[in-house]
Amino acid sequence: QVQLVESGGGLVQAGGSLRLSCLTSGRTISPSTMAWFRQPPGKERDFVAGITSTADSINYRRSVKGRFTISRDNAKNTVFLQMNSLKPEDTAIYYCARRRGDISYSPRDYDSWGQGTQVTVSS
Repeated sequence: QVQLVESGGGLVQAGGSLRLSCLTSGRTISPSTMAWFRQPPGKERDFVAGITSTADSINYRRSVKGRFTISRDNAKNTVFLQMNSLKPEDTAIYYCARRRGDISYSPRDYDSWGQGTQVTVSS
């Protein structure tokens, strides 16, 4: 049983930065593609960023490209999301997810999820 636990969310002013972490236990993340999704209030869960097991492929949604950076430390079973130049529209619950295979933009393709961490960006 894989468990994912996100941390690092909070309240920040527009233009500020946050760093999210996702610690995985129960199974190494080494062979897994990891991703971050987010779900604004009343909206669907959307892909934010994904990274393959060896980091040879990294994808971002267009609206965060150049501001967010996903990375991973397989030795520590941890995935990170560095978020800079935050905007009010980045406000959402951010989820970490895991799957086998290539990066997918669909949440249905991921088999393990964390409980989420709230990110609120004030204007």
